[in-house]
Amino acid sequence: MLTLRQLRFLTAVAETLNFSRAADICYVSQPTLSAGIKELEERLGVQLIERTRRSVMLTPLGKEISARAQRLLLDAAAIETLAQARRNPFEGDLKLGSIPTIGPYLLPHALPAIHAAFPKLRVYLREEMTESLIKGLNAGRLDLVLIALPFETGALKILPLFEDGYQLASPSEWPAPQGAEALTQSGQLMLLEKGHCLQRHALAAYPGRISAAEDSFAATSLTTLTAMVSEGLGITLLPNLAVNAGVAGTEYVRLTPLPDACPRRVALAWRPGSGRSEAFQKLGALLQRTHRELADTAKPAEAADAE
Repeated sequence: MLTLRQLRFLTAVAETLNFSRAADICYVSQPTLSAGIKELEERLGVQLIERTRRSVMLTPLGKEISARAQRLLLDAAAIETLAQARRNPFEGDLKLGSIPTIGPYLLPHALPAIHAAFPKLRVYLREEMTESLIKGLNAGRLDLVLIALPFETGALKILPLFEDGYQLASPSEWPAPQGAEALTQSGQLMLLEKGHCLQRHALAAYPGRISAAEDSFAATSLTTLTAMVSEGLGITLLPNLAVNAGVAGTEYVRLTPLPDACPRRVALAWRPGSGRSEAFQKLGALLQRTHRELADTAKPAEAADAE
C-alpha cells in the first residue's frame, strides 16, 4: 500500500525538481528519498519522474498524481492538526519557516521565551526565500511562516507584528553621509541579490528615488553586505531588526538612522483552516515582545554613538 511518506517525497520533488533539496525539506537523506520514490513507482506500476544527470522532471501522470497527493497530504495534516488542537494547540511539533533577513535576528532571541511559555511545543525552524515559504505553507510542509510584507499571500491568514525601518550603513572612513541623499549617488549602493524580498523592500524605502545596484555588488546575506561596507566597497540599507541584533557591530561601519524611510512590515502567516490559530496569535505576541526588547536594548548604544 502506498504511504503518506511516499506521497510527501513525490510532492517535494515536484516542488523543487531537485532530489537533494527535496530530501532536505523532507528531513531525510537523498538515498532514502530516492528509495521511497522508487517504491511508489513500483507500487503504482508507472513512471512518475524522469531523472537525468542534469535535470529532474515529472511525467504528465506524475504531475497529476502529485497534485492529488498534495491535496491528500493537506487533508491528512488537517486531521492531525484538528485532533492536536482539540487536545492542546500548544503541544507537539511546529514547523516554522522564516526568511533569512528576519529569522537569524529575531528567533534566537525569542526561542527561550517560546520554550518557557510552551514547554511541550517542539519548534522546527526552516529558513527559505519568501516564495518558497508560501509554497511550503500552502502545501502543508510548514505550519507557520515569518515573512515581510508587501508580498502576495493569497488567502493566507496574516498577523502583522511590527514595522521594520532602515539605517544607512557606510564605511566609517568615508565622510559622514547626509541621510537619504547618499543613496542617490551612483555606484555606491549595494543590496542583496535578486530573490531576496529585502532587495525590493529596500528600494521601496524611498519610492522612485533609488534604483537597483549593479549585479556585481549583490550579496547573499546581510552579514556579507556589512563586510563589503566595512571594506569601503559602498553603502547599503540595513533593517533596524538586524542592526539591533548586532549585524553591524564593527568600528568600520557607520550607521545613520533613516526615520523617513518607508518600513517593511513583518508578519506571521498561516493557512486559514488551521486549528492552531490561538497558538499562533500567542506566538506572535511573544515575537512582538522580543522585538521591543531588542529595540530597547539598542537605544543606549545609539544614544552613546550620538554623543
